[in-house]
Amino acid sequence: AVNVVAFGNERDGFSEDNQQPSLIWSYLRRSALISQIDSSLSAGHVRNPVFTEYQACVFGNVRLVVHDCPVWDIFDSDWYTSRSLIGGADIVVIKYSVNDKTSFQELKDSYVPMIKKALNHCSAPVIISAIGARKNGVPCTCPLCTSDRRSCVTTSEGVQLAKELGATYLELHTLNDFYIQKYFGGVLEYFMIQSLNQKSSEKMKKRKKTQKCHRVQPPQLEQPEKMPILKGEASHYDADLHNLLCCCQCADVAFYPEDLSTVVEAHKVILCSVSHLFMLLFEVKSPADICDASIVRTAQSLFTVEAGAAFPPAPHNIPRCVPPVRVVVKDSIFCSCLPDILHFIYSGAYQWERLEEDVKKKLKDPEQTEHVLEKVKCILKTPGKLSAIKDCKSHQIKRLYSTSLRSFFNTPVLADVIFKIQGATVPAHRAVLVARCEVMAAMFNGNYLEANSILVPVYGVSKDTFVSFLEYLYTDSCCPASILQAMSLLICAEMYQVMRLQHICELYIITQLQSMPSRELASTSLSIVSLLKKAKFHNSDCLSTWLLHFIATNYLIFSRKPEFQDLSVEERNFVEMHRWPSNLYLKQLADYRNYVHSQKCHCTVM
Repeated sequence: AVNVVAFGNERDGFSEDNQQPSLIWSYLRRSALISQIDSSLSAGHVRNPVFTEYQACVFGNVRLVVHDCPVWDIFDSDWYTSRSLIGGADIVVIKYSVNDKTSFQELKDSYVPMIKKALNHCSAPVIISAIGARKNGVPCTCPLCTSDRRSCVTTSEGVQLAKELGATYLELHTLNDFYIQKYFGGVLEYFMIQSLNQKSSEKMKKRKKTQKCHRVQPPQLEQPEKMPILKGEASHYDADLHNLLCCCQCADVAFYPEDLSTVVEAHKVILCSVSHLFMLLFEVKSPADICDASIVRTAQSLFTVEAGAAFPPAPHNIPRCVPPVRVVVKDSIFCSCLPDILHFIYSGAYQWERLEEDVKKKLKDPEQTEHVLEKVKCILKTPGKLSAIKDCKSHQIKRLYSTSLRSFFNTPVLADVIFKIQGATVPAHRAVLVARCEVMAAMFNGNYLEANSILVPVYGVSKDTFVSFLEYLYTDSCCPASILQAMSLLICAEMYQVMRLQHICELYIITQLQSMPSRELASTSLSIVSLLKKAKFHNSDCLSTWLLHFIATNYLIFSRKPEFQDLSVEERNFVEMHRWPSNLYLKQLADYRNYVHSQKCHCTVM
């Protein structure tokens, strides 16, 4: 069946001829393709029907159902009915008289939005029919003559409405045989044929789908079990360095006031990582390297580096290989705030607002507060640039030294320990090692030989792996070049109990294996079982569990490799239990293949 819905009144509202036949009735009565016409009014509205329903046959035996709704009020009085009519329509016809501008304007302003809303839920084609000959002829262009513009609907207005609805626009000057049968009828019958073709195609698809459902279906392969998810550990880089200040282990610089009454200990490598002024003070750079007179003047006015036994001993009674550098702070006001300033620097040099509050609370004098803060800004100043903290905000200067410690990595500048490994030497700084690694902190304590040794031997790890390990301690990041290097770094991290680095290596190994195509996984010389054994031996429980699931998920690949035989009985049982695809699926697949083969071999004649 084809369902057509027509809306609108093609009669002129001011015409006296109300007996003029409608567009739909004229088409049904005159078309040679239409037969067995029957019509009925909508129930309860016989005098002023909401719509007239026509039923006929088209193209011989195709049922045609047409609902003709001449009154637009159906959208106001019965929105559900109008929406149902459009929703069930295969073709929508909108008709209006070109001589009834008022009705057209009402259609455009009030009912077109409703029609568009209803058409959003269906894909029926729309035909707009402008009916009648304009009584005023060509509209006058004089600005004072507006009567004809009010009474006639122009072609451009009709075309614009058609564009808005995505419709086909027709102008029927009279309802004679040419306009009814060949013009309007030709377009309507074209859309009828399109609708019938679409329905036939959908019916065919549905039939094929139904037939397919009755066939013996191949077994469904379920998805493999989800791998265990490894969660990364948050960085505690800033907290490690701040704790170093609190414990003052391996301190190599001591600040004193001019009266030598108190002492504040610190670490040259941390101070130099954030300040060119401290680089100048500890002779890492010369005045010629700084190229900023204000930094040189501030260093000379604030500090004096002295040596000798006239200073009181530093606290904590921790043995040192090299005595700390003694620095006298000439500015007493600045010296009183030095502990707060060091806490600010060791916390990452980004909590400026907190430093301001601490200094204000301690000094209680705006001028003195401003004086101290200006000194701090000069200390953190970069030569040749405006002060990075001129208008200090935490998010603007966060972690000034987070990448600066990288410049002291694997360099003898300020180094106070040298690792000897595989015949090579690697310089380092005790302060960084103690802050970032608890095992190193215990090693450089007074209870071990390394505490008083400059040269420290390293065993059980390669030089490249140990250098990568030190790089992580200095920079809080690592980039392994391969899975094997990541495993070596994981073993080193487990040896020195740096858990976050261990987790980073685990994630790297997992990411690399997940991205490896099946063909590469089958041909690679990398032994996944060997990785599993190492992960278990070095207490990497998360990685070992994941690797077992990985082997089970890729069972068809690994079961053909010689290394598969190296799995323990317990590991083999786990893999067999969680293997993918399962034994049940493989049995079902074999049965299905046998069925398909038997159908192909079956004699169709017999």
